[in-house]
Formats: sequence, structure tokens, C-alpha cells
Amino acid sequence: MQYPEPIERLIDSYMKLPGIGEKTATRLAFFTIDMDQDDVAAFASSLTAAKTQLHYCSVCGNITDDDPCSICTDTSRDQTKILVVEQVKDVMSIDRMDEYHGLYHVLHGVMSPLEGTGPEDLNIASLLHRLQDNDAVNEVIVATNATPEGEATAMYLARLIKPAGIRVTRLAHGLAVGSDIEYADQMTLMKAVEGRTEI
Repeated sequence: MQYPEPIERLIDSYMKLPGIGEKTATRLAFFTIDMDQDDVAAFASSLTAAKTQLHYCSVCGNITDDDPCSICTDTSRDQTKILVVEQVKDVMSIDRMDEYHGLYHVLHGVMSPLEGTGPEDLNIASLLHRLQDNDAVNEVIVATNATPEGEATAMYLARLIKPAGIRVTRLAHGLAVGSDIEYADQMTLMKAVEGRTEI
């Protein structure tokens, strides 16, 4: 038996989300159908607003509805440090622990020759421009994931930045090798930031 076309389309839409298989997508589709009409309209509106109203900060690459983002314009933050992460969600994970109060820079990925991702595909050029334009920065903390690609990206950044006389540090390996910052608990992240080492 085949579902009516609107349900099939809804199931297909849910299956495009990461980690959602056909069974889960089917459950979500029928849950959506049972939702109140106002809740469905609000859900659809939230999806559209997130896609149309958000963009990347022209300074740091974080996701924002204002440009520059609220972190870049916050003068109470430590302007001498920039913490470099792979993805936007890593900014949220680290900032949530309320231990680091400097600036951020989002690379939007890591170097991966197997996937055809090189330095030119990452948000590295704008980081170098930031460092040239801001004499106050004296430390760049590289917080890429503890994967071979994350390590290679960290070493590449260190080779680019260190000749400018800026200290380059790396998060301590309190994070398990192969793990993502997004899934680390706050204590692990705090220890990793505290125990960062120079590279």
C-alpha cells in the first residue's frame, strides 16, 4: 500500500535530514499531520525564516541575522584571542561553557584531500585578513576536531600564522580522538581549553 502523495513527499522531506531513516521519517510525518494547524504553520514559518533570514558573519563566519554578528560586536570580549573552529555549532558548544570570552573564527570545514577540500575551500583568507588588520590579537587557538583532517588543518594554520609573531595554540587532547566538539560535555571542553598547548 502506498501513502497519498502529500504524505510520501513529507516522508521524503524528513528523510533528507541527517540520521533520519524511512521508519523515523514516517513517524514524524504522521506526527506532523496530527499537529494543530497553527503549530504546523509556525513550524513551516520557522523553517523558512531560518533559511531566508540567517547568513554568515562577514568577519568571523558565524551564523547570524545581523552583520557583523553579536560576538564580533561585543566590546566586552577579549579582543586579543581568536578561537578557530570547524563549524558554527562548535562556537555554540564552546561559548555555552562560559569559560572562553574571546573572539571566534569559523572555517566551515577542514582540509580533506580525499574529499577534494583544500585551504582555498575554507574560511582561511578572512582569518589572515583579520590578523593583519587587528594588531591586538596575540593568540590564535586552533580548536579543530581531533581527527587526521583536523590535525592537518591545525598544522597548516600554525605554519601560516606563526611567522607573524602571533602565538598559535591547540586545544588539549582532553577531547577523544575522532570525536566532535559538538558532542563533548562542558567539563571536557573546559579542560581542553585550559590545557591548550602551543603548536
